[in-house]
Amino acid sequence: MADLDRVLATVDADLDASLERLFAFLRIPSISTDSAYASECRRAGQWLADDLAGLGLDAKLNDTAGHPIVTGRSNTGAAKRVMFYGHYDVQPVDPLNLWDSPPFEPRLVENASGVKRIVARGSSDDKGQVMTFVEACRAYLKVTGKLPVDVSIVVEGEEESGSENIGPFLASHKDELAADLALVCDTGMWDAQTPAIILSLRGLMHDEFIVRCADRDLHSGYYGGAAANPLHVISKIIGGVHGPDGRISIPGFYDGVIEPPDYVKQSWSTLDLTPENFLGPVGLANPIGEKDRLLIEMVSTRPTFEVNGMWGGYTGEGAKTVIPSIATAKITCRLVADQDPAHVRDVVRAYIRSKLPSDCTVEFLSGEGNRAVAVSHDNPAIAKAAAALGDEWGTPAVTYGEGGSIPVVGQFKKVLGQDTLLVGYALDDDRIHSPNEKYDLTSFHKGIRSWVRILAALAD
Repeated sequence: MADLDRVLATVDADLDASLERLFAFLRIPSISTDSAYASECRRAGQWLADDLAGLGLDAKLNDTAGHPIVTGRSNTGAAKRVMFYGHYDVQPVDPLNLWDSPPFEPRLVENASGVKRIVARGSSDDKGQVMTFVEACRAYLKVTGKLPVDVSIVVEGEEESGSENIGPFLASHKDELAADLALVCDTGMWDAQTPAIILSLRGLMHDEFIVRCADRDLHSGYYGGAAANPLHVISKIIGGVHGPDGRISIPGFYDGVIEPPDYVKQSWSTLDLTPENFLGPVGLANPIGEKDRLLIEMVSTRPTFEVNGMWGGYTGEGAKTVIPSIATAKITCRLVADQDPAHVRDVVRAYIRSKLPSDCTVEFLSGEGNRAVAVSHDNPAIAKAAAALGDEWGTPAVTYGEGGSIPVVGQFKKVLGQDTLLVGYALDDDRIHSPNEKYDLTSFHKGIRSWVRILAALAD
């Protein structure tokens, strides 16, 4: 048998052992956003470092100002080197009462259609995905004693809490992490049968603002109809952001937006992403984005303005007839192409100020952000990975842009000069960040096999 066939056969034969290792990883409650779990984050990092060392990699648990970063490195002198990135930290499990089983007691369940699923916090985001790559390396090393390309592995513990320390770590380990290409497994399939390669990720600008009107809460009977209500002010401002055509009406907001090539748009039109199959499963029917855009454009290559929260006044039980003196809103803008987060922040703030009554004030509290990331459609690694995925899944890989943000991918380009190949095996119904998170057994198994094929293809 050729090496590739023997490695794939080993993946199949060792699947139960691979699951046992994943389950051991999933049992560690590595919640990075809660300081009470700091020791568990470290334990998860140490578990992974030990596992990588067991493969013969030069593995280390690197301390940072926050949670540690795991690194592993092969040194066989291969002609090419790739750097794989993932994260071992997970989201909080609240509300716990909505879980069908304890979130850190992983189990394999079978649904009514016979589909087997790994259920646990972190099963899809991102421990299960990380282990698809680790297990692919394990199979190669078991069969051939070496990897087809040298690998550097970087797995952080703060992705779910802002990745505060990964940027400085990349900068201080720039020479050690030099590679021809970065690999990320924190994305998803197009559908359960169709693999995908993500060519772009939207950037992000998030801000919070407080509107102050009267110098105290007012009696709504005595002052109602005359005094400015900050909740009304914010509502009116936000209500004017989107025009009737769905376009964002803030002057200068679209500066830097670049249209995808026509041939790319044409390929997207064949993907059958419809309101019925995209919005229907979440109880909606009608897209509210720009009227002249494909649905896939709305959620991947067009910028957005969203209100994440708005509050003020009395919210307790019963009535309290006041006009509040202050109100607060949190917003996020997903950015695309060459949009500058600082410029978007400035034009959004200017718009809010321009709509404010003269006797009211506004205070801004955040304004942080990161740029969008894009990989050229003609990068040769894309074609190699797409062919490898097609061989494994029996369906051509789809290439498109994803609407979410993975800020570290921008750091790979800025700090390390590396383009990134984004390949993941998550599904839309994996319930990441929600109770009963799951990862299909097929995603895990064929994800391992997919990385085996991709590593072989990248070596050519």
